Amino acid sequence: MSLTQSDVTRIAHLAHLELSPEQAGKTLEQLNGIFSLVEKMQAIDTAGIEPLSHPFALVTDHLALRLRDDVVTETDHRDAYQQCAPATQDGLYLVPKVIE
Repeated sequence: MSLTQSDVTRIAHLAHLELSPEQAGKTLEQLNGIFSLVEKMQAIDTAGIEPLSHPFALVTDHLALRLRDDVVTETDHRDAYQQCAPATQDGLYLVPKVIE
């Protein structure tokens, strides 16, 4: 599968993107390169190959990732942030009702 210049122009229009002809040409090359890579990957026979849960599972029998301690590192600035708000209550910003 490959795209044409008109496909890129239509996609850019749908995405509300303004592309110059030079940018559209470069985008066309990049997208067709991605599609080419996908076609090559689909051509590979993966029958009998079990999927990996993580890339490291290929090189290690047990997967033990280093985790950091779950501790609070920032101080609470809520009161300072809410000083400029017109109305707050119980730490929440109060806004006018806009939906009936």
